[in-house]
Order: sequence, then C-alpha cells, then structure tokens
Amino acid sequence: MSDHIVSSFDTELKGLAENLAEMGGLAEKMVGDSVSALLSRDGTLAQKVIAADKSVDQMQQRIEELAILTIARRQPMAVDLRAIVAALRVSNDLERIGDLAKNTAKRVIAIEGEFKSPKLFGGLNHMSELVLGQLKTVLDAYAERDNDRAVDVWRQDGEIDALYTSLFRELLTYMMEDPRNIGFCTHLLFCAKNIERIGDHATNIAETVHFLVTGQMLADDRPKQDNTSTTTIEFPG
Repeated sequence: MSDHIVSSFDTELKGLAENLAEMGGLAEKMVGDSVSALLSRDGTLAQKVIAADKSVDQMQQRIEELAILTIARRQPMAVDLRAIVAALRVSNDLERIGDLAKNTAKRVIAIEGEFKSPKLFGGLNHMSELVLGQLKTVLDAYAERDNDRAVDVWRQDGEIDALYTSLFRELLTYMMEDPRNIGFCTHLLFCAKNIERIGDHATNIAETVHFLVTGQMLADDRPKQDNTSTTTIEFPG
C-alpha cells in the first residue's frame, strides 16, 4: 500500500473518530440536561434536549456513511476493521442514549409546574449521577482505548440495576401512601427506566471498547440486578 493511500486511510479513520467524539459529547450533554430539567421541572431546558436529538440522529447517519465508504474503499483488516466496526456500534448506542434523554425531557414537560416533595427525587438524582459518571468514563475509555476503565464500567452495571430496583419500590410506596402521587410518580418511574437504560448502553460501549482493544468479546455474563419484573407489592385493603 502506498504512503499516499496509508495517509488517506489514516485521515478517514481520524475523521470517523472526530465525528464520534462530537456525537458522544452531545449525547452526554443531552443526558445531563435532561436530568437537570427533570430535577428542576425546567420545561425550557427540556425543549432544548428534545431539539438536540435531531442533531444526534444526523451525526449517527454521517458516521454510518463514513464507515461504510471507508470499508468499501480500503477493505480494512484486523485492528483497522475493528475500529470501524466499533465506531458503528458506539454510534448506535449513542443514538439510543439520545432517544432516551429526549424521552425523559418529554416527561419533564408533562410534569412541568407540579412541585412535589424533594424526597421523591433523592434516589433518582443518585442513580443519574452514577449513570452520567459511567457514560463519561466509558466515552473517555473509548477515546483512549483504555480497556481497564471500560471493564470497570461494565462491572458497575449491576449497581445501577440495584439502584433502579430500589427506586422502583420506593416510588410505588409513595403511590400507595397517597393516590395523588400516582400520576407524578408514574412519570418518574418512566424517567428512572430511561436512565437505567442509558446505563445499559454505557455498558454496551464498554463491551465494544474491550472488543476494540483485545479483539475478543467479554466472556462473562453481564452483572444484572434489576428485579423489578418480579417485584410484587401488597396493597392495603
């Protein structure tokens, strides 16, 4: 392969990485803003998150086009091919993260103006902080090809699931104690599930980083502690 072709290929891979970094930054901001909007019931900020989703979708489409064109032109092998496949995988996860942030923002608009007790948001705030930290860490791990940090994020997935299960039960309790909380808490439950799913996508990215760096998939089963599908609540009566 000539020096010119190698240089052109490197430029294409760099362009792919730059586009992905931009997309990751926007997706991360959308998540942070959607949580901030939720905690403050800020409809104006929520609208900005909803509007930003279109940009994330366009970035994902551009990354797909760049990746496909690069494969068609260069027919890459080994680590170069893994880099392109990884970019496609990560862009798909980021697109879904943007969708989940947008969905949370829509819930904010639905409850805007309703001011409930701050205690309803305690568990949600804690889980959000953990998910945002994991998302930032895994995007840094991807940029730096840091497998150890990616695996650390992967191992923390069960912690997010456990927090979601605890929050699920807590919000159901508030609904049982006062039926006037049912509508508001239902919206919070959907928001909590969106945030938990963002954590799942961060874990997906961690698995992709491991594949990118090592050429292998993680052999162990993903640690899961979401028990909400089997949770039962005893209603008084």
